[in-house]
Amino acid sequence: MVASLLILGGIGMQAYNIATYWSFLRKSKKDILSVGDSSDNRCSYAAFFLLIFFLVGYVFVAVRGGDSLPIGSIFFFGALFCTLMIRLVIRLTSTIKRRGVDIVQTLIKVIEERDPNLNGHSLYVRNLSMVIWRYLPNDLQSQINQLDLEYAALLHDVGKLGIPESILNKPGKLSDSEWQVMREHPNKGVNILDELHSLGGILPWIRYHHERIDGKGYYGIPGDEVPLGARIIAVADTYSAITMERSYKPAMTYEEAIAILKDVAGKQLDARLVKVLCSIPRKELGACVPENIEVIS
Repeated sequence: MVASLLILGGIGMQAYNIATYWSFLRKSKKDILSVGDSSDNRCSYAAFFLLIFFLVGYVFVAVRGGDSLPIGSIFFFGALFCTLMIRLVIRLTSTIKRRGVDIVQTLIKVIEERDPNLNGHSLYVRNLSMVIWRYLPNDLQSQINQLDLEYAALLHDVGKLGIPESILNKPGKLSDSEWQVMREHPNKGVNILDELHSLGGILPWIRYHHERIDGKGYYGIPGDEVPLGARIIAVADTYSAITMERSYKPAMTYEEAIAILKDVAGKQLDARLVKVLCSIPRKELGACVPENIEVIS
């Protein structure tokens, strides 16, 4: 009786392990920090099929009646070992991802020290992008991996490392030639990040975050060809720019920002995404402001 219960428990745990590990593999294929090379992928799927093999073995023994106590104990604790190892792998992967975000966040703070107009801007855009993602309808949310969007939002202005400080910190309006230099920062950002192959999937989001729905953006990309990730960042970037004080303009209020976003919806910004941002409670948008900057509430 005890042996049968142990075997049945092992079967249940192995079925759970297969479902959990398969879910982990599917999610890992969708974010930039979990995508490995072909060898890593082969090992991952080999482990998955071994779990299935063991489950078939458990069922076979249960059906054939080989339910001695030693066998039941081996099956049960073997399945328990698999459960613990899968949980450990998932937890370690999650920890690595979060530490990766923390490192990028620290680097962004260092980068933004060059430009007082940017100080806190990338964190603000990241926070806004995350809350927009949470409020997206299911058909849009399923198209975007949250971690990928977080990295892209944090790194969207990294190309300003290649822009002279005389242009970045100019208090007045940029000249036409200076503006042309500034418009190159998305491309410069992609060039900086290009060697990090794991970031390849988000580079178009960074390159095209200044594109417009009407096709009059930096590179003239038609709105229906602009990646969804870039369009989300564009909405967050615009709201951040309006509500933050800059050397060349004062900060605007929440009401003013919402009015401007609605006015440019369908022309500069994706109308559906603007509607999403406008539906987010004001308090949640206010909570997106990093501690080191001030906006008018």
